[in-house]
Parts: sequence; structure tokens; C-alpha cells
Amino acid sequence: QVQLVESGGGLVQAGGSLRLSCAASERIFNINAMGWYRQAPGKQRELVAAITSGGNTNYADSVKGRFTISKDNAKTKTTVYLQMNSLKPEDTAVYYCNVRAATWPYEYDYWGQGTQVTVSS
Repeated sequence: QVQLVESGGGLVQAGGSLRLSCAASERIFNINAMGWYRQAPGKQRELVAAITSGGNTNYADSVKGRFTISKDNAKTKTTVYLQMNSLKPEDTAVYYCNVRAATWPYEYDYWGQGTQVTVSS
């Protein structure tokens, strides 16, 4: 069973930066997209950023220009990163990584356990 493990969360002051990492326990094949979601208390989980196997990226409007998603799907590992700059208190949430893969006719949706990001004002 593939596991995704996030790291890099923590407490940071507004204006600061954090880099989240998400590593799979084994290489994942046939990836369609990798992404980061977040969920703040009392709110629904929302997409923050996503990157396709071809490298196309998509960002939530609230993070455009501040966050950058990148990936590494080398021979021995599958990793996705989220560089977060100019952090704001409203970025406070639990951040989850997600990997979507498909081997017809099956689809696979992997989730990490989440990492807390807290931005103080």
C-alpha cells in the first residue's frame, strides 16, 4: 500500500516562507497529477496547487504569485513540493498532498496524512 508522507509544516510569521515536501513510500507509476490541498478549521478542503505529469500547473487564485508547486518522479522516488512565500494568516490550515494515477480501468487516489501550517500575524 503506497503511503504519502508530508513534511515541512510549522509555525511562521506573516511574510515568511515554508517549503512542504511529500514523498511516496514507493515510486508511483502512471501519474496523472499531483497536488496540494488545504483545510482550515470549519472550512471545506480546497485545492491549493496541482501539477500534471507533463508539468502543467494550476493554482488557487488566493496563492498565485506566492506559492510554487514542483515534482520529482525519478526512477526511485515520487515527490511533490510546495514552496510557500509571503505567507498570510489566512494560509493557516492543514495541508494535504495528493497523487492521482491510473492504470486502465483502475484509478488510484493517494492522500497524505496532512501537515499543519500556522501563520501568525
